[in-house]
Amino acid sequence: MKIKLLTKEQIIISIDRLTRFKEPEDKYFRVFSNIIHSCILEPQYKQADIEKMDYEYVKHLAQYVINKSIETLVKIDISDLNINKSLLNYERQIFNINENAVKLIDNDINYKSFIRLLPCDIPDNLKFLKILAGDIDNEVVYPVQKVLLCEGITEEILLPVFAKLYGFDFTKNGIYIISAGGKNQVVKYFYRFADSLKIPIFVLLDSDANENLLQIKPKLRKNDKIHLVRSGEFEDLLPNSLIVKTLNYTLRNISTVSIDGLKNAKSKVAFLEDFYRHRGMHEFKKAEFAQAVKANISEASDISDEIADIITELKF
Repeated sequence: MKIKLLTKEQIIISIDRLTRFKEPEDKYFRVFSNIIHSCILEPQYKQADIEKMDYEYVKHLAQYVINKSIETLVKIDISDLNINKSLLNYERQIFNINENAVKLIDNDINYKSFIRLLPCDIPDNLKFLKILAGDIDNEVVYPVQKVLLCEGITEEILLPVFAKLYGFDFTKNGIYIISAGGKNQVVKYFYRFADSLKIPIFVLLDSDANENLLQIKPKLRKNDKIHLVRSGEFEDLLPNSLIVKTLNYTLRNISTVSIDGLKNAKSKVAFLEDFYRHRGMHEFKKAEFAQAVKANISEASDISDEIADIITELKF
């Protein structure tokens, strides 16, 4: 068999994708098939050929390329299959996996040597490999204990910050937050996760998502929970004082923002869109504003009562 070796960067990207929080069978097959298709030169395999292969053979081909590539970069053989066994056990704890998925996960990839290739700044899923290897303490989001499924980016950015200030660290408690990109997408994610996950799912929806709530309820499992925002959307839960503090920070105190307009606003997002437009600022963008809010969260009064309720519900 003639192969093209993966570069260091390609190895890291491939194993990063293998260890992300996604359904195991899908992520392993995609990564392995991509490696086979792009790195095995003789014999050449088309995607259609790979899809007909037994998963054991797919695994064999892909791990051969990965390990040969690692060997060229890490000269000392420090293979340790305990990491592989731990990864398989981890996936079994989190997901309902079938025999095909097990064939792919139960591999001989040389993760122990791979760790030597990692830079200092890496995502949590790659830190998890270091945890399994005993290189660092387990203070990252893995293993995941609960999925928090929300509509938008504001929740994803701000809830971990509010929670930490409230005394509940998402990282240390294994809360994995996913921004679905809208209430309809939340339903799609939930239906898929309700079938594939063993761990609890916490769903956070805006107040206008009653129809979506009704779609989700029949699939709720014993430990799943839903929180429907009492009024408006997540931005409406932010205290007025925090919004004003953020706007003053954004304007760098060029002018002082009054809280009066906020008190009477039915929608804080509408107020902010209008504020940005009338101040001649760039278009209001939720993600950018959320990052600015994040930089200004500093005291207990920055956490509204309902945000505190959401965090408390997440604990149990």
